[in-house]
Amino acid sequence: MSRRDRPERPADGGKADGALRTIGEVSRETGVAQHVLRYWEGRFPQLKPVQRAGNRRYYRPEDMALIRRIDQLLNQQGYTVRGVQQLLESESRAKDDPAAILRAIRDSLVEGLAWDDRAGR
Repeated sequence: MSRRDRPERPADGGKADGALRTIGEVSRETGVAQHVLRYWEGRFPQLKPVQRAGNRRYYRPEDMALIRRIDQLLNQQGYTVRGVQQLLESESRAKDDPAAILRAIRDSLVEGLAWDDRAGR
């Protein structure tokens, strides 16, 4: 690959958007602790960083997006780990079935409303 074909490095010295990131870089960028990222890897089979020499984890852009989504669901929307697991599982099954997508949305809304009721909102 010639220098001209490589993605430009951002002016702030960070990595290009499509670059692989280490667990430390992901932790700094997302605010999710490294031990939590490792825990999530065991709980969410959709989160599969690439492992290379020395068992180092390298996260792809799609892993970063999933981490941000899991973090938002757990810490901002009040989902439980099991609730996020169920949502992600239903979404992966729904990719080929539009009716399943609607059921997943409905189930998510029902869970959110139940959480609001429990929180007294």
